[in-house]
Amino acid sequence: MGRAIDVEMTMIESVRADLAARIAAIDVKAPYTCARDLKPDINQIRLIAHRNGLNPAVTVAHFVDSALSRGEHGALVHGWLSVLGDAVACERQDVRACDAFAAACSVRLAG
Repeated sequence: MGRAIDVEMTMIESVRADLAARIAAIDVKAPYTCARDLKPDINQIRLIAHRNGLNPAVTVAHFVDSALSRGEHGALVHGWLSVLGDAVACERQDVRACDAFAAACSVRLAG
């Protein structure tokens, strides 16, 4: 039983590392890329997070998509990607964690 838990934890850490690398790649190209062109990359992150139960990351990815739809770019995208990175790294996957990230994103989106 302990071995199965270890394998699952290793898989989640691998997914987190992949998502962190994807976020970093988006962050590098964001200053030179139109907001709409970043949306497929964010959608991929959202899908991977959803498949792996990284619920706060799914929540934040929706908000990032909304921000990109509004045309946010440059330094503003960097801030959103930072929040997304925090959500990917979050150990908690419960509704309260999602609500906390959603509240932070709502303030940022309204800002």
